[in-house]
Amino acid sequence: MFPRIKIWLLTLATVVCLPVLAEAHAILEESQPPLGGTVKAGAVDLHLRFNSRIDRGRSRLTLIRPDHTRDTVSIAPDGPPDIIDAHVNLTPGAYVVRWQVLAVDGHITRGDVPIIVAAP
Repeated sequence: MFPRIKIWLLTLATVVCLPVLAEAHAILEESQPPLGGTVKAGAVDLHLRFNSRIDRGRSRLTLIRPDHTRDTVSIAPDGPPDIIDAHVNLTPGAYVVRWQVLAVDGHITRGDVPIIVAAP
């Protein structure tokens, strides 16, 4: 009798916890410019969409320039809860937009979006 109860309780716990586990990390679903994409030099809009809500105030964007220097990029304070928007002025070269976001469940995820900036 006890093994059946243990199996039943384990199954119930798994079913109850699965939705929470599925939303454990904010994963980048889409970026503009896209990963490895090319944009023209000048004003560039960055748009990162995640699979879950993020804490915009505790998230970070860092721009890694062709000479490997780094600049913190200001994130727009408003917008949908799963999107980060920012604006940067770029000259030609290979850049990396490094993101670090805090999902509202408390998990931090990180990643890079490499982009190429071409002459206008």
